[in-house]
Amino acid sequence: MQDATSTTENDVRQNADPTELHNFNQLAHTWWDEAGQFSALHKINPLRIDFIQQHQQLEGMAILDIGCGGGILSESLAKIGGKVTGIDLADEVLTIAKLHSLESGIPVDYQLESAEEHAKKHPKNYDIITCMEMLEHVPEPMAIIDAAAQMVKPGGWVFLSTLNRNLKSYLLAIIGAEQVFNLVPKGTHRHDKFIQPAEIDTMARQVGLVLKQGAGIDFSPFSPPRLSDSLDVNYLLAYQKPYNNEPL
Repeated sequence: MQDATSTTENDVRQNADPTELHNFNQLAHTWWDEAGQFSALHKINPLRIDFIQQHQQLEGMAILDIGCGGGILSESLAKIGGKVTGIDLADEVLTIAKLHSLESGIPVDYQLESAEEHAKKHPKNYDIITCMEMLEHVPEPMAIIDAAAQMVKPGGWVFLSTLNRNLKSYLLAIIGAEQVFNLVPKGTHRHDKFIQPAEIDTMARQVGLVLKQGAGIDFSPFSPPRLSDSLDVNYLLAYQKPYNNEPL
């Protein structure tokens, strides 16, 4: 029995960095503190919701939040009327998400599962899939995007966000955000794992997703975050899965 359990856990976690999971689990208890370690996520969350709603209504939609963490985005999507499933591999963080859902009374179906495993059981199942601030933390981002493309319905939407890889993003997201202004916990990011928009788009097109819009998030310790046209640092991408008879 022990061997079978170990094998299952290894399979589930194969596209996860154990160090990343440990770091997030260590901070799990601070996830919903709006003035704490994840205050930046709380501040940009309304922008993420706004970006999604520019393309698709949420009420009644089947939504999957990949890498849901403590549930900041998942709960917001559910509060507006989405039928939300959140998946993550950080077990202690997911426990916090489940507890907060019980406390808030906002229903979210949280599951300890990888996107790849979830895709095997839920092909063409979701109207909307989100994967926010997660791709830069996994060894194989292409596998996540592929899984999302498998799970979204034709005509459905996949929303991705990550950080660009360039000198500006290093100065602002690593030096500024982590080391100077403490906007996110030190060591949260590795600049070499940041992903350029063109790289994301190449992956997405390989699995049949079509880019509809990109937007940046301007984030400063001196002013509220806002959506912008610059994808230089933090950015969001909206993809749609064509119907079968539509050209890519």
